[in-house]
Amino acid sequence: MSTTIVFWVIAAYFLFLMLLSWVTGKSSDSQAFFSADRSSPWYLVAFGMVGASLSGVTFISVPGQVGGGGFAYLQFVLGNFVGYWIISQVLLPLYYKHDVVSIYELLRDRLGVYGHKTASVAFVVSQMIGASFRMFLAVMVLQMAFFQPIGIPFPLTVGIMILMIYAYTFRSGIKTIVWTDTLQTACMLISVLVAVWFIASDLNMSLPELWTAGSGEGFTQIFFWDWQAANFFPKQFIAGIFMTIVMTGLDQNMMQKNLTCRNLKEAQTNMRWFSVSFLLACAFFLFMGSCLFLFAEAKGIALPDRTDQLFPLLAMEHMPLFVGITFLLGIIAAAYSSADSSLTALTTSVCVDWFHQPKASKTFRTKVHIALAFTMWLVITGFAAISDESVVQAVFKVAGYTYGPLLGLFCYAFFLPTAGIYKKGIPIVGIVAPLLCYIISANSEQWLGGYRFGFELLILNGLISFLLLWGLRKKNGLVQA
Repeated sequence: MSTTIVFWVIAAYFLFLMLLSWVTGKSSDSQAFFSADRSSPWYLVAFGMVGASLSGVTFISVPGQVGGGGFAYLQFVLGNFVGYWIISQVLLPLYYKHDVVSIYELLRDRLGVYGHKTASVAFVVSQMIGASFRMFLAVMVLQMAFFQPIGIPFPLTVGIMILMIYAYTFRSGIKTIVWTDTLQTACMLISVLVAVWFIASDLNMSLPELWTAGSGEGFTQIFFWDWQAANFFPKQFIAGIFMTIVMTGLDQNMMQKNLTCRNLKEAQTNMRWFSVSFLLACAFFLFMGSCLFLFAEAKGIALPDRTDQLFPLLAMEHMPLFVGITFLLGIIAAAYSSADSSLTALTTSVCVDWFHQPKASKTFRTKVHIALAFTMWLVITGFAAISDESVVQAVFKVAGYTYGPLLGLFCYAFFLPTAGIYKKGIPIVGIVAPLLCYIISANSEQWLGGYRFGFELLILNGLISFLLLWGLRKKNGLVQA
């Protein structure tokens, strides 16, 4: 694919985003930026959330995992499905009842300013790292396809991508993102459908025949039962539930979209339809991964050292131009789908949780937005210099440490009395719990008879945070007032 074609695809996509921004961004006040005036149609939010949840990680890394791990990731997604229904029934009613802008405002009454700030800091750190990892993977492909051949270095490429995101989100924030998420979801799903359709046609096989062939190669195994392995089904399933509760239900980025719905009933309907759509989308991404490996084998194409590179390699170099173009649209959508909403959610949390300005002026909000965009650029370029493992594993490994205190804080705040807690010690819990979690994880095989932690690391972190918070109760005599 020539650099000229790549340029026009990127330019056309960006211009369409700017058009959506102009149509939806007529209001530029904080109410529109933070909550979209609570007027988003639930079905639009549900469809857009699929793309935001998939991002570049699922788009590239998950299909690449099929070669060595089969459909093991689907065990985790089944847990996600249950987690989304728990969010619908438990957390959404709570958020709508208290009419919050930032969900961490709920902790101010229960755990005071220290609990509120600790939760917000945990979110900002987690979201910044997670969104940066996701965007890194997508931008890396664009760098290879266009920016590197014309002599633009990777740091400048990242800067261009983030500047584009700022250009279409700075006016109306989440109000614009609800619509751009819909476009991005459509681009990613179309890209996968086109790739599978081409492989089926080229190999002269029906979808059932592709499934049978993949099963024969061991690509489609879903359930794994080795209790010591990281992909042991109960570990993956339970971790999927808790990861969803934390990374969606306790995450300002994902909940901010839900809170733009007109009322609680529509928000719950959105979450239920989204849970079904997300499960089906992930299953199809895994199926595409099986098809990619079958295609590479049939054509005698050498597999790349990193399975993250398999889909880009085949789509850009070994498939027709129209497949490459749809892939490129999908990867551009993946680059933007998590980063744009993450920047908006981070701006919301900093304005509301750190500076207590739910009605921040446009000038103040813009300064925060720019500062966070620059921070994301620093994180992405830093990760590019040190990355040496699969991005999908890195994202959830980091989340297991940084999101854990959020799980502990919310569980303690809403299940135990908080009047007697030594609240100044809460920030220390946010630091100590991840450190203890890391020590246990690093030594688990030696201490626990060969057991290796997977995504359930988040549960361990949340439990440690919860126990440390319980230890801060003054009546325990463990701390002094």
